[in-house]
Amino acid sequence: MAKVMDDRRYAESHEWVKIDGDIATIGISDYAQHALGDIVYVDMPEVGDEMTAGDVFGAVESVKAASDLICPVSGEVVAVNDELEDAPEKVNADAFENWIIKVKVSDPAEVDALLDAAAYTELCENE
Repeated sequence: MAKVMDDRRYAESHEWVKIDGDIATIGISDYAQHALGDIVYVDMPEVGDEMTAGDVFGAVESVKAASDLICPVSGEVVAVNDELEDAPEKVNADAFENWIIKVKVSDPAEVDALLDAAAYTELCENE
């Protein structure tokens, strides 16, 4: 079973969100990185880009497939994890430590609408 962290919220598209004040740190779940296999490239937006919940903000490419990254919350991109440009495999090593983007959240209610750890675990078990 893939690891699920209790201190995050999850999108049905397998991104996680960790909130600190009004900043949402976003990455892909352990379940997603296992399903993708060895990640070879992470495409990310630019700092300053505006996101709307449900927007594609990038992609993760693995030896098996490419998968769009869906932004679970609306807001402005305030940071991207530059380390992933040279070492995308870090996501495979620890999907929860190796975030992809940080967004200044414009609508906190969107976070509440995401799945909690228990609901996300159930979603993964049913896929």
